[in-house]
Amino acid sequence: MAPQDKNTPPPLPEPLRVAVADSHTHLDMQESTVEEALAKAAFVGVTTVVQVGCDLAGSRWAADTAAAHDAVRATVALHPNEAPRIVLGDPDGWSRQGAREPGGDAALDAALAEIDALAALPHVHGVGETGLDYFRTGPDGMAAQERSFRAHIEIAKRHDKALVIHDREAHDDVLRILREEGAPERTVFHCYSGDAAMAEICADAGYFMSFAGNVTFKNAQPLRDALAVAPAELVLVETDAPFLTPAPYRGRANAPYLIPVTLRAMAEVKGLTEDELATAIAANTARAFGY
Repeated sequence: MAPQDKNTPPPLPEPLRVAVADSHTHLDMQESTVEEALAKAAFVGVTTVVQVGCDLAGSRWAADTAAAHDAVRATVALHPNEAPRIVLGDPDGWSRQGAREPGGDAALDAALAEIDALAALPHVHGVGETGLDYFRTGPDGMAAQERSFRAHIEIAKRHDKALVIHDREAHDDVLRILREEGAPERTVFHCYSGDAAMAEICADAGYFMSFAGNVTFKNAQPLRDALAVAPAELVLVETDAPFLTPAPYRGRANAPYLIPVTLRAMAEVKGLTEDELATAIAANTARAFGY
């Protein structure tokens, strides 16, 4: 049999017996329609998806999509990499909007005001993904990210919504800013990327840790060690689709229907049955996002 082409969608996994939620997905970046994605997800027992905003257009889309579909919950935010693009401009056109002129702090304030308005909507259940991303960010960009992150924390608290954190190579500063600002009651580390020691810090603070398909990767032992110590009542599962497709499908497009693959790998790490972990995750996600 020929090896599967990377453009071939992975097959449907065996359905879960206990329905769960995909705590973080990007339906607007996936090939299929929303209806197709939700139908395939529901078929395997993924009955709720959290659609995550990364910029103004994406956050508006998330809110509209959640309003139109019972299975969708929205979060709204400016991604950590979006904040510097707004303030400093984006001459290379890396983001979906293409090249942009610098807008300065006034443009960031205007964008945050719109996120604030969206966060007030009843079908918006979270503020995120926000946080810090130092992967390719210089000092000027870091300042814009921090200003944006602090503003998102305030918005989440004022509207009593979950805070969804993107933390890339910035663990210490993310934890410090959460301490300084006072974290919202419900705080989720999306695509948890810390080690076991950080997982213990998050557990002590009551932060939820959401694990994605990369927990299945060969080189991800530190992630599995973190999952092993994370309390079952603070663990979530996500796709971050179309990214981070779990093994053995790495390199192909991810989608919410692949949640069972990641959940089964997580259950093995936790020493729980699939049903035990699914039951915990279903309750945790509903508690985290207030639905």
